[in-house]
Amino acid sequence: MIDMTTACARTAELLAAVGDDQLSRPTPCREMDAAALVTHLGGLASAFTAAARKEFGELTDTPPVPGASLDDDWRSDYPRRLVGLAAAWLDSAAWERMTRAGGIDFPAEVGGLIALTEVVVHGWDLARAVGLPYRVDEDLLGLILPHVAAFAENPVEGLFDAPVVVPGDAPLLDRVVAMTGREPGWPA
Repeated sequence: MIDMTTACARTAELLAAVGDDQLSRPTPCREMDAAALVTHLGGLASAFTAAARKEFGELTDTPPVPGASLDDDWRSDYPRRLVGLAAAWLDSAAWERMTRAGGIDFPAEVGGLIALTEVVVHGWDLARAVGLPYRVDEDLLGLILPHVAAFAENPVEGLFDAPVVVPGDAPLLDRVVAMTGREPGWPA
């Protein structure tokens, strides 16, 4: 089990700090502006909460919808969803057997790592886009790095861009985002 409470809380705080005037800003996730990224975070929080609870249905069977609009109450609802995501994965049963998200079945322990990676990497994306600081605990980054490195070695089409080369002594967060094809110094 991985406790993703602090990662989800920090990303939730970040969501609450995004101004309306910042929603059209570009992000390191080249297909998404800040509004689309916020929407994606709200959607993935719901989907991976359902995945943790093994509540299969529309939330777990549907891939993310690019271009979906922000919910009217996103400022309060999406942060709550992230807190709920962390709480759902605190249940040891969440990490057992198989689960599903985006219409793809995988071992639950992989699902938990995917959820954590999504929250952290997209939290970083949003922080960079709106110019806010973002911090992740080193122990969590230490769990995420081998996870994203495995995908970098065996790419899954559409998941991440090709890794960006960074020095071996770069900060751990920089190495994680670089493995997902993001330039740690974005915007350059």
